[in-house]
Amino acid sequence: MLNIGEAVQRMHEGAKVAREGWNGKGMFIFLVPGSTFIVNRPPLLGIYPEGTTINYRPHVDMRTADGEIVPWLCSQSDLLANDWVVVR
Repeated sequence: MLNIGEAVQRMHEGAKVAREGWNGKGMFIFLVPGSTFIVNRPPLLGIYPEGTTINYRPHVDMRTADGEIVPWLCSQSDLLANDWVVVR
């Protein structure tokens, strides 16, 4: 079992992690590395001119129980939990 710091370190190493206490089957979180791209489609087209270089910052996403990917934000319970595990 891992704490949040250890879970984040594992994500930096390329692992997927989850809380053992999460109810949804197949749920996990993972680190999306930063990247740079050129604006060429919505929704950023219309906010920035076409051709603008965007630096997309690293962030954490979650695979939900129904297989979709969503942005993830740590709750107080997640932050203090010691039941994090690496998902294979």
